[in-house]
Amino acid sequence: MRNVTTSEMCEWKVISRPYSELQYCLEYWAEHLNYSYPNALAEQYIFQSHYLYFHNCTLEHPVYSDPPEDVLLAMIIAPICLIPFLVTLVIWRSKDGKAQA
Repeated sequence: MRNVTTSEMCEWKVISRPYSELQYCLEYWAEHLNYSYPNALAEQYIFQSHYLYFHNCTLEHPVYSDPPEDVLLAMIIAPICLIPFLVTLVIWRSKDGKAQA
């Protein structure tokens, strides 16, 4: 983590490898010392590293973006296709001929 510059510290693409190496190291030593993982010591070490390296990474205003086009299209088309089915189902059930109370 010390090799990552301050300006790149909050970019996941840059810190994912050192962060994964930290996790691997904690898992290795926990197994080597016959501790379960995750454990309280590993958790404390991770919290300390987050406080030390990532304390300035929170965004004041989260950036919202549109979903991908295929997801957006599915969210629009699904209710449109569902409405005729539900209308047909209601009409079919109402033509049953039995008096409903």
